[in-house]
Amino acid sequence: MTAYLAGVVASALSFIFIVFAIGAIGYLLGAIKVKGIELGTAGVLLVALIWGVIINFIPSFQIGERVITIWSDKIKGNFGIVSNIGTALFVTAVGLIAGPKFFRSFNKSTLAYIVLGFVIIIIGGATAAIFAILDPNCSSSMAVGLLTGGLTSTPGFSAGKEVAVALDEAAKLAGQVSTLEADVTAGYGIAYTFGVLGVVLFVQVLPKILKVNMADEVAHFQAANQIKIPEPKGQLVQIDPFGFFAFFLAVALGCLIGAIKIPVINFSLGNSGGCLIGGLIVGHFAHFGKVDCRLKKETLNFMRELGLVLFLIGAGVPGGVNFITKFRWTYFIYGAVMTTVPMIVGYLLARYVFKLSILNNLGSITGGMTSTPALGTLIATAGTDEVSAAYAATYPFALVSIVLASKIIIMLI
Repeated sequence: MTAYLAGVVASALSFIFIVFAIGAIGYLLGAIKVKGIELGTAGVLLVALIWGVIINFIPSFQIGERVITIWSDKIKGNFGIVSNIGTALFVTAVGLIAGPKFFRSFNKSTLAYIVLGFVIIIIGGATAAIFAILDPNCSSSMAVGLLTGGLTSTPGFSAGKEVAVALDEAAKLAGQVSTLEADVTAGYGIAYTFGVLGVVLFVQVLPKILKVNMADEVAHFQAANQIKIPEPKGQLVQIDPFGFFAFFLAVALGCLIGAIKIPVINFSLGNSGGCLIGGLIVGHFAHFGKVDCRLKKETLNFMRELGLVLFLIGAGVPGGVNFITKFRWTYFIYGAVMTTVPMIVGYLLARYVFKLSILNNLGSITGGMTSTPALGTLIATAGTDEVSAAYAATYPFALVSIVLASKIIIMLI
């Protein structure tokens, strides 16, 4: 009987079950409204983080003679795959949505997005460097972990880890003990929670504080961004009714673009940046030869939401595990500052210097903060996915900046 019970429990706690259970419970939590504010899809992240904290303390348990493992390096790798697939789906959908207008809408606002992408990361990087210099307990690698977690930047996190691993290996060869990689990972987990929820709440709460009439703002936004998109000439061939061919083509193209490295600085866009560019290219051209690459809006919305949920689950569970490893309240506060200060500076710069509308302002903030969940929340708040254009315009420059900043801080401080 005990063996049967152990088998049932092991099957019930399978990886697939955990992923979908987190999604179901997260959506229930996200639907709860408090004074008109709700977590929405970010509720999935909160549940994923809580599950990560729980399994950090109980990675396995025993029923009878059978040991049931719910956290291991292999399971961690599975969540990494889920996160990567989710990122690819989400940013490709964003690229395909923004693509038809993106390259046709370059104007003076484009310069604002470029500047914001750089400035937001520079402010965050400077804040991280200051904490690393002033606090002897906060190593440069911990500061980079907190920075990339606070900005929810997986590419920046990967870049920081890459440098940390190299330095750890060099220290090992010299007979020294170095834990830079562990510091980067722990810092990312500590700051990630506030990094996501802080920006998500910011894009929801700020319009309410400013008493923005969202319907009017959306109408003005759409009127100001009307662009005539040319229809393809001739009869096009549709490969499949849902547009999956075009979507998968954009993802594959994006992965190829993301794999290209600049040798001198060892920089690449990675799958996230590459898939965004791939989506923008396919969305812009809309067809290749006689093959129709236009997707229905319903398909894009579905892929975007599915990708967001998978990303939150895949990144949230390991983030919850890492949250406990080297947690200190001072580190959590540092991470919160690295999220808040760049976000506020970016908002003020966009509003008072570049005179961007509230929707373009917040769209560029989500791109500058490289916050995938926040864009999902902004789209839900605004009721239009056209705000993704500002995100798409700002994101690549922020992505380049955070990768370079992560490497520079660890190597020089």
